[in-house]
Amino acid sequence: MSGIIEIDHLVKKFEDFTAVDNISLDIKEGEIFGILGPNGAGKTTTINMILGLLKPTAGKIRVNGMDVNKHHEQTRSMLGFMTQETVVEGDLTARDNLWLFAKLYHVPEGEIEGRIKNALEESDLMNFSDKKAGTFSGGMQRRLALVKAMIQRPKILVLDEPTTGLDVQNRVRMWESLRELNRKNMTLIITTQYLEEADFLCNRIAIIDHGKIKAIGTPSELKKMVGTGRILEIVLNSKEDAGNVVKVLKGSFKLSPDVKGEKILCPVDSSRSDILTKILGELDRKKLRVASVNLHMPTLDDVFIKLTGSGLRDTADNDYQGSGMNLMMRGRR
Repeated sequence: MSGIIEIDHLVKKFEDFTAVDNISLDIKEGEIFGILGPNGAGKTTTINMILGLLKPTAGKIRVNGMDVNKHHEQTRSMLGFMTQETVVEGDLTARDNLWLFAKLYHVPEGEIEGRIKNALEESDLMNFSDKKAGTFSGGMQRRLALVKAMIQRPKILVLDEPTTGLDVQNRVRMWESLRELNRKNMTLIITTQYLEEADFLCNRIAIIDHGKIKAIGTPSELKKMVGTGRILEIVLNSKEDAGNVVKVLKGSFKLSPDVKGEKILCPVDSSRSDILTKILGELDRKKLRVASVNLHMPTLDDVFIKLTGSGLRDTADNDYQGSGMNLMMRGRR
C-alpha cells in the first residue's frame, strides 16, 4: 500500500483556539484509517482541511501527491464525503436525491441512470426509489446518504461519524457496507467516537485529543501499549479511597497502578490467574469498599485512558462552536 494522503505539520487556529496542533500522518491507499477522539478533539477540522473546505493555518496536505490548496478541483474530485448529519432532501425521492448529487458532481449524462440504479441496489432501497426520503427511517436515510457520497465513484471516501444516531442493527449493517467498499479497493477515512467501530473496521487508527495525535498504529499495536497481559480495573466509590487501594496493590501484589479519576488501572501478567480473588480478599480484609473489580483484555478504551487520562465515553461534549469548522455541506461538513 502506498501513501495516498500525506499530512505534514498541520495546524489550524480559530483566533486564540488551536483546533489542530501540528499533526503529521500518512494514509495508505486501500486501507481503512480511523481518527478516534472525543468531540472537540480536532477530527472534523482535520477532515475539512483534507477536503479543502478549510485552509490550514500552517502545514500541508497532499492527496495523491497533489497539494490540496493548489489543486483543489483535482483533489476534490477524488474525494467522496459523508457528513455526520444525515444530508438528504426529505421532499425528494431517493432517486431524485441521487440524481441531484450526480448533477452536482458532474457525472456524465449517459452514466447517471446506471449509477443511480447501482446506488439503489447497493443501499437496498430499490423498492423505495420513488418514496420521499423524509418518510424513511434513520437507517434508510443513512444508507441513502452513503451512496450519495459515492455517486461520483471517488477514490477516497471520507466519513465523519458515519453511524452516529443509528441503533445496533443499523450500525452493524453500515459496518458491513463499509467493509464491502474497502474490499473494492476504496480508501476509507473514518472519524468516530465508537471504540468498537474503530476496532472492528480500521487497519490503522490515529488517536487524537486536544488537536494533537497521541498515537498511531493498528488496533493490536495500540493495545500493546497497555500491556500484553490483562488489565485490572477497579472502580472506586470515592476518589478519596484511591490512595489506600493503590497502597494495597503496590504493597501486597507488586502491581503498578495508575489512578484515572475514579478508576484504578494496571496491567497484570496472564500467569497470575488467581489474582482477582486475592485482591478482593485483601480489600475486604482492609475494609476497603469499591464499586467493582474486573480483569479484561486490553481495549482501545484502556489505550485512550492511558494516553489522555480519561475514557473516550467519559469526555465532555465540548465541540468548539462558532469556529467555522463545521461549515461545508452542513451547509455543507
